[in-house]
Amino acid sequence: MLTKDGIERKFKEQLALELNCAPEDFSGEEIIITGPVLHENRRKFSDQPFFLQMATFGAGAVISADERLHPRLREWAKGKRGFWLFEQHNYLELDRLLRGYGYKMALTHHMFTPTTEIAAVETGFPIRWLEQGDIPPFYGREEFSNALCDRFRPERPDVLAVLALDGEEIMGMAGCSADTPELWQIGIDVLPRYRGRGIGKTLVALLRNEALRRGALPYYGTSLSNIASWRVALASGFLPAWVEAEARKAEDGKFEK
Repeated sequence: MLTKDGIERKFKEQLALELNCAPEDFSGEEIIITGPVLHENRRKFSDQPFFLQMATFGAGAVISADERLHPRLREWAKGKRGFWLFEQHNYLELDRLLRGYGYKMALTHHMFTPTTEIAAVETGFPIRWLEQGDIPPFYGREEFSNALCDRFRPERPDVLAVLALDGEEIMGMAGCSADTPELWQIGIDVLPRYRGRGIGKTLVALLRNEALRRGALPYYGTSLSNIASWRVALASGFLPAWVEAEARKAEDGKFEK
């Protein structure tokens, strides 16, 4: 039986694989700095270890980074609380440090995990379910770039989707990618002329419920300033759980170290 603590534990175990630490490290107040890792059971967003990756569940933080960064990261983190590392003024300091190595910080990802209840969902419009084999015709359509991957990705395949229909017209789509066999990430797109009708939260709630029925753990991510997406998550059975971020190659050169 799913419990709130069990769900949190599962995601902490996953993040621990990816940031080279113990699940308990996300429950303490300390800032933990580890070396990079490319675990075979990670969520496969990259085929190379991240130069820097960090996460917090709201207390301390774990930073997995290239060993060359460790002395400067310890200095940067000194005297700070873990969850404050993700604030803009601290981010700017970290970004400047990284640019000396040809990297920069990417966006933060604010992640949501499901509540345990599977509540009935009233749609008010026709829906259509898509199994994995039904999804390929929708690849490459810009209007569904959040609901689906850009193409079939065997390392984290889109496994399930649901459409909201207005006759033959698609009003919106929510899709699940199996980032691991157990953890399915939900994305949502609603066409502009159909927004404001509750379609997004309805589709996400339907997909969340179905993923749980199939034995998967759905989760949802958005950016700090995407208030509409936050509202969808909170209205469809998700709660804020953790924040994660990573560095990527900088295209505009290096600053001096």
